Amino acid sequence: MNRLGRSRVEVSALSFGAAAIGNLYTEVGEAQAHDAVDAAWQRGIRYFDTAPHYGLGLSERRLGAALRDHPRDRYTISTKVGRRLEPSDGAGDDLAGGFAVPATHRRVWDFSADGIRRTLEASLERLGLDRVDVVYLHDPDEHAEQAFREGYPALEQLRSEGVVGAIGAGMNQAGMLTRFVRDTDADVVLCAGRYTLLDQSALTALLPAAQDRGTSVVVGGAFNSGLLANPEPGARYNYTVAPSALVERALRLKSVAERHGTTLRAAALAFCAAHPAVASVLVGARSAHEVRDCAHQFAARVPAGFWHDLRAEGLLPADAPVPAEAPKEPS
Repeated sequence: MNRLGRSRVEVSALSFGAAAIGNLYTEVGEAQAHDAVDAAWQRGIRYFDTAPHYGLGLSERRLGAALRDHPRDRYTISTKVGRRLEPSDGAGDDLAGGFAVPATHRRVWDFSADGIRRTLEASLERLGLDRVDVVYLHDPDEHAEQAFREGYPALEQLRSEGVVGAIGAGMNQAGMLTRFVRDTDADVVLCAGRYTLLDQSALTALLPAAQDRGTSVVVGGAFNSGLLANPEPGARYNYTVAPSALVERALRLKSVAERHGTTLRAAALAFCAAHPAVASVLVGARSAHEVRDCAHQFAARVPAGFWHDLRAEGLLPADAPVPAEAPKEPS
């Protein structure tokens, strides 16, 4: 287990992202969602992340139900604030929002202090819990002023009251997360898709700043929405169809991995985990099979020659940390 910043909250090195069990893109049955969380638990995963945004609350309800029989002090759970859910007329679906659920609610951007508390209270009710361990400001890209002026101070207040153990922000960009690290006392930031084998933009400023400040980083989107899990035409990258140039680059990465007797999935996860600022790698899964595969790939050793060849072929920057070579057995 790794501690988040200067907090007392600890997370497992591999963590479970619950967006998929909120019916991300396609429907997931109740039993399948429950089995996915059970498989994560069986594989030693003890950090689970969700948000009201994921399936208009469905992810939170399913995750809370699946964890109900486990001791509360044995796992860490995070949710997010900034998108408040309000009831709607329920007509149609939420596919425009990315989730295959009825449009029972609408999302309202709200990073006000009152909105933060109301959103968290609603999340606790859906989760069936009296507390969560980590709260992130969720995608404040277009709401930076309110997020820094009102939202973040509200999280600090919740932390000082002991309502939550660790606070931070979660985004699909590195720039504003770097500002959170440098200008606030956040314990952790969740960076999705910006530190992967295809995109190392977090390496320029965010990760060095996190190291300097003692702020933890949780890396999400290790597979860049699926392209690094199964590179092929039509694969998703950053929630949309991947450009052909990126598919070609991912296929080159896969070819090098296969040449060294490993998989691209194992390499993608190992790369994210190798940076010293990273406390956990967050992987979304919609089935027990996907969870078991991720856990297996995460535990696999990636040969040192793979990283050497990536650099030699210009597929990885020279300054990007890679897993240390396993020590040789004594003779």
